[in-house]
Amino acid sequence: MGDGSSRILVPVGESSTVRNTVAYALREARSGAEAGEDATVHFVYPARWRTLDGDSGDDATAANDLLERVRVWAEEDLDYDEDEPFPVDIETAIVGADRYLFSPGDFASVLVEYAREVGLDRVVVDPEFQPGGSAPMLRPFEVELTRSDLAVEEAPVERQTTRTRLVSRATISKAVATFGVSFAFYLLVAGSLTTFNLATGGLTAALSAVVFSNVTFVTSPALKRSTLRVLRMGLFVPYLVWEIVKANLVIAYIILHPDLPIDPEMRRFRAAVWGGLPVTTLANSITLTPGTLTVDVDRDGLKIHTLTGDARDDLAAGGLERAVRFVYYGRGGARIPTPTERGSIARVDDDTEADGQSVTDSDADSNGGAE
Repeated sequence: MGDGSSRILVPVGESSTVRNTVAYALREARSGAEAGEDATVHFVYPARWRTLDGDSGDDATAANDLLERVRVWAEEDLDYDEDEPFPVDIETAIVGADRYLFSPGDFASVLVEYAREVGLDRVVVDPEFQPGGSAPMLRPFEVELTRSDLAVEEAPVERQTTRTRLVSRATISKAVATFGVSFAFYLLVAGSLTTFNLATGGLTAALSAVVFSNVTFVTSPALKRSTLRVLRMGLFVPYLVWEIVKANLVIAYIILHPDLPIDPEMRRFRAAVWGGLPVTTLANSITLTPGTLTVDVDRDGLKIHTLTGDARDDLAAGGLERAVRFVYYGRGGARIPTPTERGSIARVDDDTEADGQSVTDSDADSNGGAE
């Protein structure tokens, strides 16, 4: 295997150089085809969401739109003639939609798995490709890819230095949101609405908006959606407090009980939420509720330590998951099967995860009690 292989994988995402990267990969593949090699190029979009019952939201639509554009570009670059055989096979795919992808290693892993499944041995990376959203991590991503047996190279395309101006609609949206969050947090910490706190808080929030608005949000916050989420969060907080109070009473009973009736176990929970903020909200909510602790979040879900059978019952019933989905996806997002019904709860040591397999006997008993 060498760098000149014509079986190429190209990770794609929205960037200023994706068009030139597509053209470069196709030139390389076409050169191999003219030399008699089996030439194919797979344009692959690593997802940052998780699918549930076919509902993957606007992100999936944007990904499919991009892949369709890439296919059109590919046909244009290859100058396809219907009377002649197509010189290079073109494939598009979305990978990782059933996993939690956060780190460069997570994105690299799903791409390497895909490459091995379809027999690709070369990766051409867009120099502006940012698999994690707005956080630039191309170099670590490439480093993770090079740990595999694939030949990895960065497409030699010219980069256009672009600067997002504050007057653009997207930047204004991000700046206003960053200012509002920073100002509210400052006043919350200050604990009073004196003239001094209002002035220093406004100045601090303004500086935060100017310096950090482009990195605080992956996408520009939409006014209507953000407002609805804030209002729904106002309903979620009392619910979470109530769950914390109930769990505290249960833990207090256990502590005072002479037999200390605990039954600790680790659970793998493939929750029906995706994206950094929703997953973080769910993980922290689980941790704040006594009896459950989010130990880790990786591409296969949340690893949760449960102290008692009642804690596992609550986790299997999916109350917190539904509440978090309500905050971020609305009422429709809350109407989903329970984690046990979806087969997304399993003991970690059983390694029976959310793939449609049945859960353990203890889970089945818990389901009966929870529902």
